[in-house]
Amino acid sequence: LEQQPFMNGSVGPMRVLVTGGSGLVGRAIERVVKEESGGREGETWIFLSSKETNLVSTEETRAAFERHRPTHVIHLAAMVGGLYRNMRQNLDFWRNNVHINDNVLHTSQEFGVVKVVSCLSTCVFPDKTTYPIDETVMHNGAPHESNYGYAYAKRMIDVHNRALFQQYGLKYTAVIPTNMFGPHDNYNIEDGHVMPGLIHKTYLAKKEGKPLQVWGSGRALRQFIYSLDLARLFLWVLREYDEVEPIILSVGEEDELTVKEAVDAVAEAFGFEGEVIYDTSKSDGQIKKTANNAKLRKYLPDFKFTPFKQAVKETCDWFAANYDSARK
Repeated sequence: LEQQPFMNGSVGPMRVLVTGGSGLVGRAIERVVKEESGGREGETWIFLSSKETNLVSTEETRAAFERHRPTHVIHLAAMVGGLYRNMRQNLDFWRNNVHINDNVLHTSQEFGVVKVVSCLSTCVFPDKTTYPIDETVMHNGAPHESNYGYAYAKRMIDVHNRALFQQYGLKYTAVIPTNMFGPHDNYNIEDGHVMPGLIHKTYLAKKEGKPLQVWGSGRALRQFIYSLDLARLFLWVLREYDEVEPIILSVGEEDELTVKEAVDAVAEAFGFEGEVIYDTSKSDGQIKKTANNAKLRKYLPDFKFTPFKQAVKETCDWFAANYDSARK
């Protein structure tokens, strides 16, 4: 298929396909588009879920593109899990994500998609590095051994994007968010991420009147970003950001918190006043992965992040109200 020239005006109103459309970030983007007038007149937004299309399959991916004919893609879909599941299944994370990413990026190119914004993770960065981390050091050393399968698959998106630009002049890019949380997350306690796992555990501890058991020492440092803030930034990247090099989407270094501080915020949001026990026999994962958001601030000096406690409260309220239907 002929490439459409890289000019937003030449393709008429955008038709945006969002892969991973039913996940944490997909649902947040949907809310911003529909409720915060993040969408514009004449645009079509399609939120694709894994129930509809298995993106590990080249055939199913092509069929989705045939059906929806997007001009733009926000690529969020991935096989995702928390620290402990990654440690058990590095091969599965590597293979499934490599297939998903190659299918989405290559099919986008074939169908003349103008721009793809993919979602990476701070785990793409080298384990042994200097802090704070910025966008330029992604390939300067091996990622942390706990989830290297996932991390290398995500790094390959950047390799693919750079090669697409070099060979075809396409401006496909990627964002690198820090630890995200919000409504519609996966709150699985065994296999989930820090924040949703804590939210689910605290909810149950309060309900059952039992102590809250936290895995690890609570000393690990993380930068947390609310999914709705991330969604607003995704729309900006789609419309305005014109680099191939990825951009870190994060709160500043000064807003880095310990896991213990996150635990305290969740306990406060639920009004949990019971005992908190830190199980130090469990891994902390990387003790820190501080990211530098200077590039984002250069572009958007005035962007306001939702205050952490407010975002945690909104998320905990959502989880309590939707406990039966939430993924867990």
